[in-house]
Amino acid sequence: MRILYRILFYLALPLIFIRLWWKSRRQPAYRQRLSERLGFYPFHLDHCIWVHAVSMGETIAAIPLIKALKTRYPQIPMLVTTMTPTGTERVKMAFGDSVKHVYLPYDFPGGVKRFLTAMKPVVAVIMETELWPTLVAECAKKQIPLCLVNARLSEKSAQGYARIQPLTREMLQQLTMIAAHGQADAERFIDLGALPSKVNVTGNIKFDLVLPDNLAAKSAALRESLGRDRFIWIAASTHEGEEEIILAAHQKLREVNPQALLILVPRHSDRFDAIATMCEQKFVTERRSAGQPCRAETAVYLGDTMGELLLMYGASDVAFVGGSLIVRGGHNMLEPGALQKPILTGPHLFNFAEISELFFSAKAMVKVEDAESLAKQLIAWFQHPDERLRVGERALQVVAANRGALAKQLSQVNEVIDRSV
Repeated sequence: MRILYRILFYLALPLIFIRLWWKSRRQPAYRQRLSERLGFYPFHLDHCIWVHAVSMGETIAAIPLIKALKTRYPQIPMLVTTMTPTGTERVKMAFGDSVKHVYLPYDFPGGVKRFLTAMKPVVAVIMETELWPTLVAECAKKQIPLCLVNARLSEKSAQGYARIQPLTREMLQQLTMIAAHGQADAERFIDLGALPSKVNVTGNIKFDLVLPDNLAAKSAALRESLGRDRFIWIAASTHEGEEEIILAAHQKLREVNPQALLILVPRHSDRFDAIATMCEQKFVTERRSAGQPCRAETAVYLGDTMGELLLMYGASDVAFVGGSLIVRGGHNMLEPGALQKPILTGPHLFNFAEISELFFSAKAMVKVEDAESLAKQLIAWFQHPDERLRVGERALQVVAANRGALAKQLSQVNEVIDRSV
C-alpha cells in the first residue's frame, strides 16, 4: 500500500504544482520558494529541533510551545516548517530571524530525504494531525523521534484514515508519542492502530494562549477611534459564501441600530480586495490598511491586515467566528473567549467539536444558522447588554478552566528531546 501511495503521489505532483500556480494568481507568495516544496534549500543545519505547523491556525497554536522550547534548549537551532504563505507570515511576525523557516517538501521519498539530510532534526514535533506516510517512515528509518502534539482526530478524518487502514496503522505505530486533545480523539487514534501506551490525553494547548501585555491598551485605543459608544461586532476568519450572510445580517441590525459597526476580517488575504468591493456596494466601508480615522457614517470596517485579529476582537462587543456558516469546520473560538467576548458561530464546527461543546454546555456561545438568526441574536445582545456581558464572562471561564495542556505536552516533548540530545 505504501508503494501504491508513492506511485499515486508522483503522478499527482504535476497537478499539485498546477494548483499552486492557480492559488498564486490571487496570492503571489505561492510562487515563491518552489524549490523548497521539492526538498531543495538555501541552507543546511547540523542539527535542530523541528516543529511543523501546516498553516496559520496551527502556527498560532504552536507559538507558546516554540517559545518554551527555545528557552529550554537555547543551544539547539529551532526550525519551523509550514505549508502555506499565511503560516510563513505568522512565523516571521512571531519570531523574526530567531528561528529558521522553510516549507516542508511534498510527501515523496526524494524530497523528504533531502529535507531530513539538510536539516538533521534531533526530534520532530508535528502540530495537530499533519501526518504524511513517507515523512513518518523516513523519520523512523533515521531514528528521528516524532511527537504528534495537540493531536485531534475528528470522526470524519478518522473515517478517511480508516480507508487506508494498513498504511495508517503502520504510520501511527511509528510515532514516538501522541498528545491528544480529548478522550474521543485518543480513542480514535487507538482504534486506527496507535499503541495505547503512546497515547495520552493532555487537552488542547490553544487554551493556553498568552495575550500580549499591551493588547488591552491597543484595543481600547482602536475602540476609541471606531466609536466608543457604538455597538461594534466582529465577523472573523470568514470564507467565501459567508460574507453575503454576514452583510445581510448587518443590514438587519442597522435597521434597529443605524450606528452599528461591523468589523469584517476575511480569513485569507488574497480575498481582501474582492470583499472590499462587496462591502462598498452596500455600505460605507473603511479599510484598516488605509490608516484613516473611522467616520461616523462608516458601517463596515474591513480588517485587511495580518496579525491584528486579537486587537480587533478586543475592540468589539460581540464576536462571530467564521468558517462555520459553510462546511469548513469552524475556526478558533478560544481567542474571543479569552478576551471575555460573547461568541456567535455557525452550525459547521467539526474541526472544533469538543471545544465547541464546552462553550455550548456553559452557555458561553450561541449557534446561528443564517442571516436572520444571526441578526436576531445581534439585536438581542445590543438591546440586553447585561446578558451579553454574562455570556462573555462564561466564555472566559471556559478558557480559564481548561488551561494547562501546554505544560503537559511540553513535559512529554522535553523527555523525548532529553533522550535524543
